[in-house]
Amino acid sequence: MGAGGRYIEQTWPGNPAGQTRAERQPGRFEAYVPNPIADYEPELTGAISSLLSDADGAVRELNQLDPARAHQIEPLARQLLRQESLASSRIEGLAVSHKRISEAAYDPRGSADRRAREVLANIEAMERAIEIGSGRDPVNRETIIGLHRTLMTPTELKIAGVVRDRQNWVGGRFHTPVGAEFIPPPADEVEPLLVDLAEFMNRADVPATLQAALAHAQFESIHPFPDGNGRVGRCLIHVVFRRRGLAPHHVPPISLLMAADVDGYVKALTAYRADAEADWTAYFAETTTAASQAAEGFADRLRELESEWRAKANVRRGSTAEKVIDALPGQPVIDVRKAAELAGTSEEAARQALNRLETRGVIKQVTKRSWGRVWEAEGLWNLLDRYERGVGSIGRTPREAR
Repeated sequence: MGAGGRYIEQTWPGNPAGQTRAERQPGRFEAYVPNPIADYEPELTGAISSLLSDADGAVRELNQLDPARAHQIEPLARQLLRQESLASSRIEGLAVSHKRISEAAYDPRGSADRRAREVLANIEAMERAIEIGSGRDPVNRETIIGLHRTLMTPTELKIAGVVRDRQNWVGGRFHTPVGAEFIPPPADEVEPLLVDLAEFMNRADVPATLQAALAHAQFESIHPFPDGNGRVGRCLIHVVFRRRGLAPHHVPPISLLMAADVDGYVKALTAYRADAEADWTAYFAETTTAASQAAEGFADRLRELESEWRAKANVRRGSTAEKVIDALPGQPVIDVRKAAELAGTSEEAARQALNRLETRGVIKQVTKRSWGRVWEAEGLWNLLDRYERGVGSIGRTPREAR
């Protein structure tokens, strides 16, 4: 199997006005142009088919709803999405804690934490990807550009939703593509490849996990934007999973494993461009399976934490305090107004519930005042950190040779 591509030799003119000789120096380089994939017919070996089937099954199992826990489904989905977005940003060097993200999310307009706002924008782009996947409209060029616009508008408005009109590259020196780690196609090749990619994403005759794998690798190979390509490319995975009905409720946090083994992720993408598509597909399928299984483990730990909170607070069934506990996994930074909204009660009832939960050690006040108080569910940060360390160890486990 192999979608393939070709390398074309290009000349970099250098910058005559450059301050250093290196900046003024012209040079030759090879840009990679992936083949169109809209009509691509993959040939799957038995081993690859088995890995893809395992991945599809793992995502479906993660998405099996437990009717007895219906009220917990949305908080779980929100935390899994937040973990996926954080990890996707971490691959790009945007490392921010869950605590910082939740504090910025509580007051996004008032937050001065630029990195946290960038990750919040990634979460918003992931949410938009899921909305797109849940709709009936076909994917097109503007769909992909719109995801980039959502991602970049809060912090890089000038390039938000702008397809590049010049050569870009990954790694190497900032002033020349000569010697870069990866050089995507010239700018005039980008638009037709974007249209082709969208057509491929609309197909329903390719295994869902394979379609997500190829869409992501193809997008990363096109690299159509000046910045934010990696994060948009990982959003496309969730567009496919949702469109194909594979992940109707929960996003498998695939980026967590990729972030734990960036070298392995880059190596697998490089294999795709070297016409070793089977290696990339196997990597992606195994990562999807492991991420889905790890997310199920997280769901179990989250249930245990909520049980601990209930036992600490000794809450009555159906009480405002219990409803606030139910909401904490999805809203770990909370005030009286938000607690009242989520619990469907008066602000006075919410205030009493929050005071009770604080007294019993479920939440901790993070403001130093008697008015406009804000609380955090600290136990959740510890749970998330332990979970990510566990997933990180999975990501660093060497895979058997294929």
